[in-house]
Amino acid sequence: MEIYISIILASLLIIPFALKTFSPYVWMDIVYFGDLVRILVKFVARRRRRPLFFVLDRFLEQTEAHPDNTFIVFENESYTYACTDKRSNKIANALQSHAGYKGGDTVALFMGNEPTFLFTWLALAKLGSPVALLNHNIRTKSLLHCFNCCKAKVLIAAAELKEAVEDVLPSLIEQGVTVLLMSKNSDTPGIQSFSDEVEKASDDPIPRSFRSHITFKSPAVYIYTSGTTGLPKAAVVNQNRILTALAVLSSNGVVSSDVFYLNLPLYHTAGFVVGFIGTIETGSTIILKRKFSASQFWDDCRKHNVTVIQYIGEVMRYLCCAPKKDNDKDHKVRLAIGNGIRAEIWKEFLNRFGNIQIREFYASTEGNVGFLNYVGKIGAIGRVHFFHQKLFPYTLVKYDTERDEPVRDANGLCIESRKGEPGLLVSKITNLAPFSGYAQNEEQTERKRLHNVLKKGDLYFNTGDLMRIDKDNFIYFQDRVGDTFRWKGENVATTEVSDILTICDCLKEANVYGVQVPGHEGRIGMAAVTLKKEVQFDGRKIYNHVVSCLPSYARPRFIRMQSTVEVTGTFKQMKVKLVEMGFDPGRIQDPLYILDDNAKSYVPLTAQIYHAIISGSTKL
Repeated sequence: MEIYISIILASLLIIPFALKTFSPYVWMDIVYFGDLVRILVKFVARRRRRPLFFVLDRFLEQTEAHPDNTFIVFENESYTYACTDKRSNKIANALQSHAGYKGGDTVALFMGNEPTFLFTWLALAKLGSPVALLNHNIRTKSLLHCFNCCKAKVLIAAAELKEAVEDVLPSLIEQGVTVLLMSKNSDTPGIQSFSDEVEKASDDPIPRSFRSHITFKSPAVYIYTSGTTGLPKAAVVNQNRILTALAVLSSNGVVSSDVFYLNLPLYHTAGFVVGFIGTIETGSTIILKRKFSASQFWDDCRKHNVTVIQYIGEVMRYLCCAPKKDNDKDHKVRLAIGNGIRAEIWKEFLNRFGNIQIREFYASTEGNVGFLNYVGKIGAIGRVHFFHQKLFPYTLVKYDTERDEPVRDANGLCIESRKGEPGLLVSKITNLAPFSGYAQNEEQTERKRLHNVLKKGDLYFNTGDLMRIDKDNFIYFQDRVGDTFRWKGENVATTEVSDILTICDCLKEANVYGVQVPGHEGRIGMAAVTLKKEVQFDGRKIYNHVVSCLPSYARPRFIRMQSTVEVTGTFKQMKVKLVEMGFDPGRIQDPLYILDDNAKSYVPLTAQIYHAIISGSTKL
């Protein structure tokens, strides 16, 4: 008997070591499974509460529990939870007594990153009004388009955006829109001052009855996708989706004692949901900045004892490109939450700024699937997990980048990608993972729906993202559909080429895209690049770099020098205009270069060379 007991005990001791050796991520998978269960339990419990429980109710809970805790710090001002609650009450009371507003009306918010943005959103939530979060950088046609998408009855704008509002004012007046400016006076007919009314208003709480008409399917916010083509689309984010985000964000590693540095745009999902809504869930403090500044970033973190930072897109690259300082590791930041960090930048960031936990995730404003890199695997956006896949069924399917559509078999069904092979990420549309679509845009909504994927009659959400799953079940972002192009019969992923180019020590940024050449199939590679400070363009060095790192079909044939790479408000690179302009030196004022294998360098692209390519006398 003692022998058997000894064997059992020995086995129990061996099992953990065996698992760590042959399945090194099993314990992390188990912990993640526990997190998923807790998120699901929290979400279901809140869904069952009566009266209905929304994000606003979580804010009111935090205010009641910790009224004197600091909620927002902005420039030289700070606001407690109680102060924020009262300020939002004043805005709500001023608005509900205004002749131009009726309870439940959709309101468009045209404002930059400032506390009034947050106060106003909370006020509108108390009144049961959906809010359209307008990008404060857009103007004229785009501004009017975004406003009309959500059928708003009221526009509330920051004082400094008065001129932008005046540009579209005739159209707004024609539609009978009430335009309110956050200023004490306005001398423009059709634009009413609103700050004076807010100051006079009561800060008495808003009765729950004002929002009694709200259901889980009611729109909470309209967030505009910062796509690189055409006019923005207004993604409908309903109350259920925000409540889901609230439950998910409860497990993002942030606690009430944390100080969260929020410098991304509040009009976008990252700043609004992850930053603002996430802080409401955890009861932590927001250090709110008007915009991202690489030069001020770490000084701000040190000044305010920031413990959690947020990133998206190229933010980490900008931080790593900033001049090095002796105190780069002198800060209290322990956690970075975001998406889009590339593997090389990830390594450089940790090496330069210290042991900061990076929680990389994948999600989209309107999408119904998300991933979390809970293991911390550098370069991955997440890890495939059995339980997660059962709750939110998804798959990768083969994609024809030339025809710009999924590959289908003889039965008209999509073909799943093999492990290690890039594929289009699609996620099944279910009650648990719905897709609400875009406001006033059924055509774009339908384009995101993919029918007959794995069986006849099924319906999936088309993320538009090409992914790859490796042998260890880590999932990696490859490229956006439309960004990947085909040349010489091979697919070229622009993000991978960009990564390779920016490793070269003279290039700061690289925006890679494909351009058409008469007489040639597909699109050939081109890159719009910027140089590092006090560095000259070295065509021979860049040539040697791309030849040693990239196959011939993936090497950018043309390089366009720019002073800055044009990006959206959330640092996504803009490609459409660049693609349209092509490589014609007659249309482009920027210096242009062409890869010359004979000279073993990138040499200036002259009009003579260009015409030789166009005429077909020079083959590429």
